[in-house]
Amino acid sequence: MLSLGDGVQIVETGDLRHAFAPHRHDEYVIGITTQGVQSFRYRREDRAALPGQAFVIHPDELHDGRPGTESGYGYRAAYISPELIGEALGGVSLPFVRQVVGSDRGLFAAISGLLEAGSETEREPAAALARLADVLARMSGMPPRRAPEHRTALLRIRDHLADCWRDGISMAEIEAEHGLDRFTVARHFRRYFGVSPHRFLTLRRLDRARHMIRNGAELADVAAAAGFADQSHMTRLFKKAFGVTPGQWRTLMS
Repeated sequence: MLSLGDGVQIVETGDLRHAFAPHRHDEYVIGITTQGVQSFRYRREDRAALPGQAFVIHPDELHDGRPGTESGYGYRAAYISPELIGEALGGVSLPFVRQVVGSDRGLFAAISGLLEAGSETEREPAAALARLADVLARMSGMPPRRAPEHRTALLRIRDHLADCWRDGISMAEIEAEHGLDRFTVARHFRRYFGVSPHRFLTLRRLDRARHMIRNGAELADVAAAAGFADQSHMTRLFKKAFGVTPGQWRTLMS
């Protein structure tokens, strides 16, 4: 089990062959079946989730679980506190999704993003949670919320990020400094600036790395000075952003 902080736990299982007795969770359980047939009884109906299908189980609702075939099943799921979903939606009533199992593309993309949160490629659980909460609200038939104007505050946040690009800043610090909650920042920063806050910081570090490489600095020194964990970390992100490694880029610039 992987924790993404208060209110979110990630669980990944495979080759499950035993049955779970009827039980309840305090959280939303939202996930994707990865192998086999995941069968369970929920809301007085028998359900079956196939590989690639997403499923949603609501807090405090009775359900069981069992393999649908002799080969067992596997899934990846996020256990999310209802308080966190409510916070992500701005304090409105919690979403109620009637479609328990399905292939809704938006839901699949949103839960996939949350399941990857905390990995090297996705380190923004607030943004992933905001996307997932919005999808749950849509699937529940909740009316779209009118987005308030936050441009002035977001401009200040962008400038703050630009000033502390090397050491970074946490979402908690942004909340305290600028008065916008993490979900609002996650939703609207990309709208105004085209990238997420985390990506904005990464690009500033990569800009610094390119400047130093162009001026002849050693790659290990560049990685340390630009705020990366080590040279291999810088190399992975550099190639992902620009399509070449730092060494290849230095050759191209010479």
